[in-house]
Amino acid sequence: MVQIPRLNGVIRVLEQGGTAITAFSPADVESAIAFSTSGYDGVVFEMEHNPYDIRALRDALQYLLNRRQLVERGTLAPAVTPLVRIPPNGGERNQWVAKQVLDAGVYGIVWPHVSTVEDAYNAVAACRYPRPKTAPRYEPEGQRGDAPAAAARYWGLTQQEYYARADVWPLAPEGELLVIIMCEEVRAIDELPRILKEVPGIGVVLIGEGDLSQNLGFPRQYDHPAVVEAMRAILRICQEHGVACGHPHADPQNVGRLVEEGYRFLMAAPTRSYAGLEAALRATGRAR
Repeated sequence: MVQIPRLNGVIRVLEQGGTAITAFSPADVESAIAFSTSGYDGVVFEMEHNPYDIRALRDALQYLLNRRQLVERGTLAPAVTPLVRIPPNGGERNQWVAKQVLDAGVYGIVWPHVSTVEDAYNAVAACRYPRPKTAPRYEPEGQRGDAPAAAARYWGLTQQEYYARADVWPLAPEGELLVIIMCEEVRAIDELPRILKEVPGIGVVLIGEGDLSQNLGFPRQYDHPAVVEAMRAILRICQEHGVACGHPHADPQNVGRLVEEGYRFLMAAPTRSYAGLEAALRATGRAR
């Protein structure tokens, strides 16, 4: 039997003690093609603030794959791991959205506004299949509906192989699904120690810097002492519980500091360059 490798590249980096590098992207064909050879560990297709369009997501997933890349690398593991941020806030407990994107084939979900133990439990449960109460690692009790055909095909597995790998890491060491919860409110910081102690299966805590700054009364003032201290508190709690902490706004100016401080999941905003336009503006004397 062919040995199935680690498929989720973001998990691979994290379990080796490294820092995973990802970026948000629209769920469209052009972006997927661009990301497919980008060198990122993962891409988070953004469907919280962008429209929720499951057909667009399916197309993006297909165009993220590169046949030549698969052959040359000699592995089923995608070069860039697709994740998705879903629309519902954690408190809405909408499991059907998680079910749909997982059935499309994504390797993980970013859950916005997870602020309580109950929110976090729901996030993990929605990503797990039901199992007997006598099964190991029973909690959080799985609630995902059983329709794996498309996801198994996308991963390149049989359905039984998919079942064996479609669980949440690090709760299931062989699991390929990454549950990322966003900490975006003051009450979420207060609850975070309980969340990480009582809810196994959370792979990353991603700081929602924008919403957190709003809640603190300093919208997008990321250098304000109150915002800085709140983010340090989240990072500290994650480190105390051995869970990777993510930063949503890594850039050339701050990335060295973020790595040094201990963030292990970085989101860098991909920028588009217009070199031809800029050269033409200079050549015609129109550059400012």
